[in-house]
Amino acid sequence: MSFPLEGGCDCKQVRYRMETKPLFVHCCHCRWCQRETGASFALNAMIESDRLCVLAAKPELVDTPSQSGMGQQIARCPKCRIALWSHYAGAGSLLSFVRVGTLDDPDRLPPDIHIFTASKQPWVVLPPGMPSVPEYYDREKYWSRESLERRKAFLPQLEAYQAELKKQRG
Repeated sequence: MSFPLEGGCDCKQVRYRMETKPLFVHCCHCRWCQRETGASFALNAMIESDRLCVLAAKPELVDTPSQSGMGQQIARCPKCRIALWSHYAGAGSLLSFVRVGTLDDPDRLPPDIHIFTASKQPWVVLPPGMPSVPEYYDREKYWSRESLERRKAFLPQLEAYQAELKKQRG
């Protein structure tokens, strides 16, 4: 698969580029994602934020609740309001979860795994042989060696962010 990949919102005001392959692509079937997207699941490509470049107007970061109770920020076009990616509280702005459907060629990033399948819509049929788990997955089991190595590279930043978050929450 060749990179970069570009994407954006419907009105074309916000454009972005994924400079490299994402760490992992997951298709989340939790009820929270279903409610948030108004669809049966959310398809997110997890990538280090420094590998995601904004090419045109900057998206607006909207604070929203999350199932974890820690909240998330959703990057939305300030004009057409399309959700382009999210930053979840566990990693903050270090990681972006790009909405695959906003890519110019979303077919290039099929899911690596289906998660929270215990709450998937009963009429959604998963492809045979596709990794799936009832809730969340074990990164060590499912991520590629390359993605695990990339995670090691940003782990000190992630740990510092999480320590600061814990300190703020008291």
